[in-house]
Amino acid sequence: MKKSLIAAVLCFAALPSSFASAQIKQEAPLVSIPTHDAFFDQLRQLCGKAFEGKVAVDNPKSDGFEGKLVMHVRKCTDTQLQIPFHVGDNHSRTWIISKTGSGLSLKHDHRHADGSHDTQTMYGGHTLDAGWNNVQSFPADQYSKELFARLGGAQSMTNVWQMYIYPKTFTYRLVREGREFRVNFDLTKAIDLPPTPWGY
Repeated sequence: MKKSLIAAVLCFAALPSSFASAQIKQEAPLVSIPTHDAFFDQLRQLCGKAFEGKVAVDNPKSDGFEGKLVMHVRKCTDTQLQIPFHVGDNHSRTWIISKTGSGLSLKHDHRHADGSHDTQTMYGGHTLDAGWNNVQSFPADQYSKELFARLGGAQSMTNVWQMYIYPKTFTYRLVREGREFRVNFDLTKAIDLPPTPWGY
């Protein structure tokens, strides 16, 4: 009986410690490095604003980017930025940049007009190095490679997305062997906010 009672007391005494550990783990800030923080914070400073862009490189030429191009830094927290990318009347794309604790993640949230997810959605990449205050690269992650392979887009498995932010320009770039796509946005002049992106 004494052994059982002692065991119960010890078990009960250990609970607050384990609960505290769990609480500390949940509330601890994500580990990050200065270059990732600087890049993230520069983008975050644009929160609530929208800017117009132009296709600077599209080789080989692709369809689907006709019309006015607008990026809108729409929603920002300490760990995530949501940036819809509007193409004319197409409001299907949202870039999601997140702090993960091991770097920065870029995801492409693609939706239909009814708000449902496109078959090809949430693909993107993760930083593999420190990058720079103004430039970060996101090589395709495992989820994206498997998605592209399953959907017949094996050529996209080597995708690398890059983002550049400078005082006057923000650039979104996709590059892989035989393909480059780049859009430059003018940060010197904010424009009227676009509609809410599909699904949001």
